[in-house]
Amino acid sequence: MKKSLLHIVKGRFLIDEDSAKNWRFILFATILTIVMISSGHQAEKKVHQINRLDKKVKELRSEYVDLRSVLMKIKMESVVVKKVKQSGLVTSNVPPQKIKITKK
Repeated sequence: MKKSLLHIVKGRFLIDEDSAKNWRFILFATILTIVMISSGHQAEKKVHQINRLDKKVKELRSEYVDLRSVLMKIKMESVVVKKVKQSGLVTSNVPPQKIKITKK
């Protein structure tokens, strides 16, 4: 046990005759580690992007609700009548009539 631990600490397992197996495993483990780290970073990047887009959607939704309420107030008949009176127009007392056109 003590000999094998000393063998690993000194790095003799990398220069022995059968070290090709060890180097292949080390290379495989290194590549696997790089792939895992990259995958983790990509996933974290996506999470940040999703959070940013969620905030933007909430902002735009609140802006939409606010503008819709403003539009509803502007479209009210009383507001329209007040704005039209400033131009000198008044509401008609005679109701509108339907015009029918018949072809001969």
